[in-house]
Amino acid sequence: LLSFETFGDISELQQAIHAAKDVAPELAILAEITVGTDGNMPFGTPAEWAIHKIIEWGADVVGFNCSVGPQPLLTLIQKTISSVSVPFIVQPNAGMPKEVDGRTLYMCTPEYMATFTKHFLQAGVLYVGGCCGTSPEHIRAMSQSFRHQRAMRSAEEMTLQHRIEVLKDETSKTSVTVETCTPVPLAEKSAWSRKIANGEVVTSVELLPPASVVPTKILESSRRLKEAGVDAVNIPDGPRASARMSAILTAVMIEQQAEIETVLHYTCRDRNLLGMQSDMLGAHAIGLRNVLLVTGDPPKMGSYPNATGVFDIDAIGLTNMVTRLNSGIDLGSRPIGEPTALSVGVGVNPVHADFEYEMKRFMYKVEAGAEWAITQPVFDLAALYRFMEYIDKNNIKIPIVAGIWPLMSYRNAQFMHNEVPGVSIPDDIMKRMHDAQTAEDARKVGVDIARGMVASLGRDVQGFQVSAPFGRVELALEVLSGVTR
Repeated sequence: LLSFETFGDISELQQAIHAAKDVAPELAILAEITVGTDGNMPFGTPAEWAIHKIIEWGADVVGFNCSVGPQPLLTLIQKTISSVSVPFIVQPNAGMPKEVDGRTLYMCTPEYMATFTKHFLQAGVLYVGGCCGTSPEHIRAMSQSFRHQRAMRSAEEMTLQHRIEVLKDETSKTSVTVETCTPVPLAEKSAWSRKIANGEVVTSVELLPPASVVPTKILESSRRLKEAGVDAVNIPDGPRASARMSAILTAVMIEQQAEIETVLHYTCRDRNLLGMQSDMLGAHAIGLRNVLLVTGDPPKMGSYPNATGVFDIDAIGLTNMVTRLNSGIDLGSRPIGEPTALSVGVGVNPVHADFEYEMKRFMYKVEAGAEWAITQPVFDLAALYRFMEYIDKNNIKIPIVAGIWPLMSYRNAQFMHNEVPGVSIPDDIMKRMHDAQTAEDARKVGVDIARGMVASLGRDVQGFQVSAPFGRVELALEVLSGVTR
């Protein structure tokens, strides 16, 4: 990579790009121009025109740096980026400099720069940095904002097309052939997958890994679920950014000691690309087969808000990665020998505040190789049916497992509605929980609501994942009493 920065004269940048192409045509070129608050370069060249000329001359990444703060650059980017065909970079100054007691100071705070990092990414910028006046504190705040926002972005805004795979040698312009294996059919991956492939209803109960080194309770609960005829135990991976026993190791212990299949939740929050690929290879090798791939809650939502959220990719990229492993190749397109046989599930939120955005992401997950999906806990049946109609109308063919949560109390309902991402509880259900006279009455109402949802959905969904609030598996079994054997 060859980087050209802070060019104020477009003709000088043209000569630099041509010289680089002559000497080292294989190098990728990043070219950034400097502009004023009027949207023009120092010699009057309009920035939008200049960006298109730079691309025409062969730059691989284009953008703005230096001279002004983030606000005027954001305005300019919003006018320019929709017509740009290559990745965009922005590195603003920390505002305009001021002279204070003979010292030149930049007045933008780290928090202000972090806010604009979010705005830049939402506008479509792929690379964000800082120029004059930015300190380590600025970059740290911007990095945290970048990681959080990147986890929420849709696939076309993410850098997947630029960083997951390159299937052409740009120097020789010859295609690279990548040999893949035939994936294991869904019906042959696990008992859970076989039932889904055969159109049978599946059941699972979600149990949280212990926040300690003692797995006794979760193993006992898993044995009870097996005896009751439940198909699998769902194992969340650090839900709401909490620190618990490894979900992978918990799943291994349950499968080996309770002899019931698991559905392993796996997030992008805590590992980089190498770690995620290693975990998936290891999960297959130890015998785990069912994985639910999710982006994960940002650390700031949990008890460790300053922990680093990695988010190299999101759930869409992770689904792509596992699909490749299931085809016998890794992220670098290198053969891994025997392919993995992981049954690939993804999450979906039928009541997302931005429904079209969520559906676009869901479609990308399906295109990436998802084989089944589990919804966020459902309390609004009408919203779920709207979601089902939408995916049917748009020819998104994938089995849907409905998430069900038996509420324990009005306070529990308030917490779920206000503090659990992706959950929305209708007013009529909130009222029913509010009107319950005692704790036992509230528990019964919560179970009745959940059972009613299961009965209403019937065979309209592929199955049910029922949460066991506070580890109380008897409540989950009450909800599933008409479904399991």
